[in-house]
Amino acid sequence: MLRAFMRRTTRATLLCTLSSFSALEADAEVPTSPNTELPAVTVTADTDPKPNKKAPSAAQQSSTPRASGGGATGTARDIDNSDVAVSPTGIVSPVEQIASSVTVITSKEIQAQQRRTLPDVLKSVPGLNVVQTGGPGGLTSVFMRGTNSNHTKVLIDGIDVSDPSNSNRSFDFGQVLTTDIERVEVLRGPQSGLYGADALGGVIAIYTKAGKGPPKATGMVEGGSFGTFNQATSISGGTDRYNYSFSVSHFRADDTPVTPFDLLLPGEEHHSSRYDNWTYSTKIGVDVTKDVTVNFVSRYTDATLHFTGDDSGYPSHPNSSLSRSDYEQFYTRGEVVWKTLGGNLTNYFGINYANLQSDNNDTTWGRSSNDGERVKYDWRSVLRVAPGYTIVTGAEHQRGHLDNWDGNGPLSAEEWNRAGFVELQSEIFRNFFLVSNVRYDDNENFGGHTTWRVAPAYLIEATGTKLKGSVGTGFKAPTLYQRFMVSPWSQGNPDLAPEESLGMDAGFEQSIFKGRAQFGAIYFYNDITNLINSGFDSGHWTYVNVGKAKTSGVEVFASADITDSLRVRADYTYTEATNEDTHTQLLRRPRNKASLQAGWIPYDPLLLTASLVYIGETADIDRSTYATITQPGFTLVNVAADYKLKEGVSLFGRIDNLFDKRYENPNGFEGTGIGVYGGLRFTN
Repeated sequence: MLRAFMRRTTRATLLCTLSSFSALEADAEVPTSPNTELPAVTVTADTDPKPNKKAPSAAQQSSTPRASGGGATGTARDIDNSDVAVSPTGIVSPVEQIASSVTVITSKEIQAQQRRTLPDVLKSVPGLNVVQTGGPGGLTSVFMRGTNSNHTKVLIDGIDVSDPSNSNRSFDFGQVLTTDIERVEVLRGPQSGLYGADALGGVIAIYTKAGKGPPKATGMVEGGSFGTFNQATSISGGTDRYNYSFSVSHFRADDTPVTPFDLLLPGEEHHSSRYDNWTYSTKIGVDVTKDVTVNFVSRYTDATLHFTGDDSGYPSHPNSSLSRSDYEQFYTRGEVVWKTLGGNLTNYFGINYANLQSDNNDTTWGRSSNDGERVKYDWRSVLRVAPGYTIVTGAEHQRGHLDNWDGNGPLSAEEWNRAGFVELQSEIFRNFFLVSNVRYDDNENFGGHTTWRVAPAYLIEATGTKLKGSVGTGFKAPTLYQRFMVSPWSQGNPDLAPEESLGMDAGFEQSIFKGRAQFGAIYFYNDITNLINSGFDSGHWTYVNVGKAKTSGVEVFASADITDSLRVRADYTYTEATNEDTHTQLLRRPRNKASLQAGWIPYDPLLLTASLVYIGETADIDRSTYATITQPGFTLVNVAADYKLKEGVSLFGRIDNLFDKRYENPNGFEGTGIGVYGGLRFTN
């Protein structure tokens, strides 16, 4: 019985969660639950950003040169601007005034580097390790600052997209295409004071594109290695009274090798993965009156992955035939925005709905299905009390539900959570900015929980220096599966308490050469307690609050506009992540990570970009024997080119993994080798 449970749970760790603190921790994936989201459907300018004081900003992830055009529009409908961020405070704020560590990646940068999936966008972000089981569509987890992958809150247009039916409410980043993404914000450090449960490591907030200006139609077609054939089209536009955007994206890769040959038995056939993804999205906003706006957003993904699973032996090896997973994901939000008191008070009333379904047909383990659903009602207000002082308050009620079925039979469970929060964003005195918040969550099962965060920043204009720091708490609510799961050899624990963390960071950013170059560093520390691990109790394997972990490290960056047509940026992250119970390194947390990005316009119609990502060696689990091993590090180099043939027509191409580096992340899943891709992009 013990071996059966270990084999089953370890396999879940490898193939379903990629996030365990130990080999026995079967389920520890990504985030969800009670949260106050970002400004929701549209990003509106609730605060008047202070004039730019030319302070440095580590948030700007862009490597595209100034001369490439684009940039900020300054409108309430669109914030394609890396100089502002929303996720640290819930309202649009200049990044120079923000103490929290946040990376902003705009659609301009995504297009320049030709990143087609969200995992590819996130790989170069400091403080993150992106772990994907093979090629496109493979299950993907993100480890932020050494915390567990289920300690990152993920939002798309303000909607919590984690899966209530998953054993850890985790989010699979591998199913997200980028065609309709306007910007990605990666906010690091405990954020439960604003976002509630599961934001121990941080928040990843994704915003899709809103329409603006005259009606516009776009199209893209791309082909290349591994049977890749991608298409996308969109229609968008807007006026001062309304905006609309409709898009369709299709991604297909028919022949991606993912199984290392050394795992196959002599003469056994090697199968490549196949992945097909259709994503549809809509975003609409209408000003009913000068003070009332109605917004609506929805996103639907229909994807299929054919992959090579494992047999039931010990040691294991890949199956001789392909397994299949089908995914359907639907997210939507409706919102009414009401401005009053001369525009000094803005109220947001929203309804969110998320439904995630998966149907898995594994040639070894049989068929299973998961259906997770979440409905959330929320209210948020933004009040400008005085110049430099803004109060954000909010309340929410949400209900999560799961219906799962596998060989052990059906499982159905649900719970509600209520929450309220308040935040003060202030300029205490000139150039000294402080954001503080506190939140209380009341959960149907584990009761009440209070979290908070304080983040000061001070700008020294004379030297172009920013000093910053933050301290805050976070928690992760137990999942429905962990509380109510039942099988012949294991059962859930309805008395589980939330996982908890205390985190802090402190550092500086420095601007030189009149703002054309910046550098900086920040130290971070997280103390995580009450971790939920699997254990043996009353004759069954179950879940218990016994784990402890500590993570710490340093993030360093430097960026420069060498000329108006050449920009470079480098990032380095050192992370220590330790299981305090066993005093061993946590799985899949590299101590060393570095990235280098560059963009160059040799002459006007041509844009060239290049990126390098280095991931150091990590502790991992051997896919075949389940033993803990040291996984070697690797370096990947990508290059891309975009050439404007004429107005509205561009020719583009890229080479991923330029030097055809062989690597595995995680162990037992071959990373994608060298790939060459090219296509055309059209805009009317």
